[in-house]
Amino acid sequence: MQQVDGFSPVPPGKVATIVTHLEMTARPDPTPVPELPSLVLDRVRAPDLAQYRQVFLDVGGRDWLWCSRLLLDDAALAAILNDDAVELFYLRDGAAVVGLLELDFRETGACELAFLGLVPAWVGRGAGRYLMNIALTRAWTRPITRMHVHTCTLDHPGAVAFYRRAGFVPVRQEVEVFDDPRLGGILPTDAAPHIPVFTP
Repeated sequence: MQQVDGFSPVPPGKVATIVTHLEMTARPDPTPVPELPSLVLDRVRAPDLAQYRQVFLDVGGRDWLWCSRLLLDDAALAAILNDDAVELFYLRDGAAVVGLLELDFRETGACELAFLGLVPAWVGRGAGRYLMNIALTRAWTRPITRMHVHTCTLDHPGAVAFYRRAGFVPVRQEVEVFDDPRLGGILPTDAAPHIPVFTP
């Protein structure tokens, strides 16, 4: 593949981001987690799709432009979430869902940490480390040889460091360009206000 140095224009109506892929090939030691007595982790099977989309929006869409699952129709989304090789968890504080964890074992011998996110009020309080420890424990009790995750420069600025502290190692990067989901009504127009909108 030919490499081109320098700047490349991003067309109006598009968003560009650098995607970092990380992986691990052995289970690391768990990280210490503070006491979180109000939180309960629930395994969710055959989730209500409207609720799932709302949780997805709350933990990633509003602040970080998560939109991949919001682009799927009901049949495509249900096919993923209802697959026996996909594990979905909601982190609850009382009745409120404050976090999301999704593990994907559909690739033989591997686990993708598909999504791990928290609502803003719970970021920085140890709940992310708690979810990560759960993710690592569940993944490495399976017969896998690789666990992987990807994040991007639109995500929380501490995401790469968080994954590295958990034991993941960066292995490659890509540039992704996609339609701005705020222009197509997929996300609210005021989502991720730190990322400028360039209307075509």
